[in-house]
Order: sequence, then C-alpha cells, then structure tokens
Amino acid sequence: MTDRGRKWVRYFVDYFPPIAFAVVYFFGGRDFMKATAAIVVASVISVIVGAVVERRLAPLPLFVGLMAAVFGGLTLIFDDPRILKVKPTVVNLILAAILLGGVAMRRNPLKLLLGEALALPEDVWRKLTVRFGMFYVGLALVNEAVWRTQSEETWVAFKSFGLTILTLVFVATQLPLLMKYLEVKDLPPPPPPEE
Repeated sequence: MTDRGRKWVRYFVDYFPPIAFAVVYFFGGRDFMKATAAIVVASVISVIVGAVVERRLAPLPLFVGLMAAVFGGLTLIFDDPRILKVKPTVVNLILAAILLGGVAMRRNPLKLLLGEALALPEDVWRKLTVRFGMFYVGLALVNEAVWRTQSEETWVAFKSFGLTILTLVFVATQLPLLMKYLEVKDLPPPPPPEE
C-alpha cells in the first residue's frame, strides 16, 4: 500500500468511531445506547483495520480503541450513559499521566511515538511533551464541564466533533515550535482525540 493509502487508513482508524457514534446518535433517533453500540463496533473494526493494513498495532489507536470498547461495553451492560460520558476524562487523564510522568522520570513518551517522524532536540521534545500533557488535562476538565452541565445532545456533538477540533487547533499552535526543526516531508496525523 502507498504512503497516501496508509494515511487514509490512519484517519479511518482515528476518526471512524466518533463519526459512527455521532451519525447513529443524530440520525438514529438520538438513542444513546444505539450510538454506544456503534462506537464499540466501530472501535473494534478500526483496530482490526489498522492492524491488518499497517501490520502492527499502533499503541495510541489501540489504547483509545480498547478504552472505547471497554467503556462502551460497560455502558451497555449497566445501561448507564454516564460511564461513556466519563471515558474522555479518564482516557485524557491517563494520557496526561503517561506524558507528564514520563517527563518527571526523565523519559519522553511522545518521542517514542513520533521520534521516527520528527527530528527534534531533547529540550524541544520535553517542552512538546509537557504541552501535550497539559492539553490532555485541559481536555479532561472540559469534558467534565460539558457532560455535567450540558444536554446529552450537546455532549455528543462535543465528543464527536469538539474534541477533534480542539485537538487540531492545539496541534496547529505547536507548529511554530516544530517548524524550526522540521526535517520531514509530511507531518504525521495529529494524535487522535479521546473518543
């Protein structure tokens, strides 16, 4: 498969589950449980497609996909939408802990994920890792505010599209830092938002 084809597969893996969730929710009678079943199925399909096409299990999509399947499955078993609504908070806090904990232990998890695509000095990797860690903390806090204070419909829109938009905006704000050191022809896709 060409590099361009692989990029489309990565986008599919990252964005198919939240889009499936939104489509089933908004066009399926605003049934949260049907939409939850859709995100579970879409997450499993995404992980399988990513593994088959790339012939490896990419750590971040695998983690996000498994968390969507677990939290979605628990939501369906206990018939409690709050379980899925808290998932973005939990996942983003775990990602923040991994990144910030890695920096505290003088390791750099972000470099492990993106090191092949970007050649950056250690201090820039550290700065970028801290920024992403704090960003994930911010996403967790925003998710808590939205699901606890807004309607279910608003939260579904936020989860399906708002998190992606916030992530893309954040990544764009990091480009000035990266442009000084960029030596690759193509940037990797941004880390997927928590689904």
